[in-house]
This record gives sequence, structure tokens and C-alpha cells, in this order.
Amino acid sequence: MTYAALRSIGAYAPEKLLTNEDLSKMVDTSDEWITKRTGIKERHIAADDEHTSDLGVKAAQKALDRSGIDKSEIDLVVCATISPDYFNMPSTATIIAKKLGLEGVTAFDISAACTGFVYILSIAKAFIESGMKKNVLIVGAEKLSAITDYSDRGTCILFGDGAGAAVISATQNKEEAIIDVHTGADGTYADLLMTPNGGTGSPHDALEGETGACYMQMKGNETFKVAVRTLTKDVVEILENNNIKSEDIKHFVPHQANYRIIKAVGDALKMTEEQVVVTVQKYGNTSGASIPMAINDIYEEGKLQKGELLLLDAFGGGLTWGSALVPFSPL
Repeated sequence: MTYAALRSIGAYAPEKLLTNEDLSKMVDTSDEWITKRTGIKERHIAADDEHTSDLGVKAAQKALDRSGIDKSEIDLVVCATISPDYFNMPSTATIIAKKLGLEGVTAFDISAACTGFVYILSIAKAFIESGMKKNVLIVGAEKLSAITDYSDRGTCILFGDGAGAAVISATQNKEEAIIDVHTGADGTYADLLMTPNGGTGSPHDALEGETGACYMQMKGNETFKVAVRTLTKDVVEILENNNIKSEDIKHFVPHQANYRIIKAVGDALKMTEEQVVVTVQKYGNTSGASIPMAINDIYEEGKLQKGELLLLDAFGGGLTWGSALVPFSPL
């Protein structure tokens, strides 16, 4: 039986910082207001000439270097992003593959917003366990500053840029295997978090006069309520389905959107502070890059050891959601 294993992790955050104090000079806000409501203190912002693919390449190179697998053995690249280099084509994954020197490799993007990394984890697992691919590079990369309205206090305080990547490989050892991945979506709530401009449902010419149409728009209070309820329910289900208890989880890695959401879900699941990974204060919400960036932080801090069990949990525009039980299984 062939299984899929998480072999390595990598991440990259741009050099430029945008602090709460910086934002207080741009909109009517303050460090105290932002910190109290979100837990965010700063976020990283890509340079003007730094594209989403550039962020993805830097994270992917780290993951490849740490994987013990030659890049010539990578046979699939999947990128989760809502801020691609180009509108729909070419995919950011193909550009990442090109920049990494991965020739002729299958590559494509998916759009699942903040749940993107969990979605591409499920894709990698499926490709490997079906026997179609052996070594999959998955990348969550976002330049959200490019689609953020910095005159909108409700959204500009939340988002940052960054990328995270992982190598998922085939194994015959069940102890190394990704245990389970759950994903779901409900388009009923699509208008809670969206970028309305440019698709066939809202052509550019029909939105030319609408302020902020090309930027992310969010109904914050409604999104918060649905997020806490959905995230908690999904985690409870994946734990019950696999006969795993909260105390068996070494690292609970939720999507880093808002500290209040993270705490509410962690408390509902009876997770201890030591179990819950929190990086939102450093990076803000980096959408599909959020979870791998958080995993990379605990890896680089020496807190993530071989065989330890990760519980991933995410919620994003779509609305989408997902969770995963993943042992860290480096070669």
C-alpha cells in the first residue's frame, strides 16, 4: 500500500514590515485597536517588483533543500493562491516550476482562499495514493498587498504577504502517512469574503465606478461567527472519525486569520497554549500561505520533531474549510 508523507517544510516572508503604527498613519486606527481585535502587530509586504511566484520559489527552494529529494524527482507542482502573478493564465505554479528548473512537470493552481494549503495537501495525497505521482511540491503563496484596499480599515489591518511550501512523497510506511484530510465548501456564503472585480460574473466594465471593486471585501462580523462554528465542527469530526483525542495532538496549527478566532476554536477543543501554534502577530493573515508559514516557524525554532502529529484547520473565502491530521515525517 502506498501512502503520502509530509517530508519537509519551508517558508519565506518579504523583508518590508508594515506595523500597526504605520497603518495608524494611513487609516483611522491604532496599535491598541488592531491588537485587541486581531492580535496582529505587523505584517510583511512584498516589494513592487516581487511577484507571488517569487515568494513561492523562495519557500519551495527551502522545502526542496530540506526534503532529501532531488528536484528532478518532483513530478507535480500545485500552488494555492488568490493573488496569482496573472489573471487565470499562466498559472503561478507553472512559473514557480520554471523558476525552479523543473522541466515538463505537471503544474497548476487552485483557488480556495485561506483553506488553500489544506486543499492542495488533499490533492497531493490523492495523486500519490492513486499511484499517479510520487513526489509533489505544494506551495501556498500570496501577495495580498496587491489586492488590499489600504483605505479600508476593516481589511487593510489584516493581510500580509508570504509563502509556505512542503514536499509530499510516497511511502510504504503507514506510520509516516498523512492520516486524513477533510475539505468542504458552501457557496451560500460567497459574499462574506470576496474580490468582486473582473470575472464573468462581474465584468470589469460593469464595475468601473465601484470603489474598491478590485480589492478584497469582507463582512467581518458575519465571517467571524461562521468561521468559529465551522472550524470547531470540522476539527471535532476529523478527530472523532480517526479515534484521536485533543491531547494526542502535539501541534494544532489553525489558519492565522485572527487571534480571537484561534483562541475561540482552541478553547472549544480544550487545547492547551502549548499545543496551539500562533504566528498571526508576526505575519497577519497570509491566506493560503498561513498554515505552512506557521509550521515552518515551529520547525525552525526546533519545536517540530520527527513523528509529531500536526492538526491543521482552515477556513476561507468561498466559503471553504478543511482540516488535516499529519505526522511530520522527514527522511
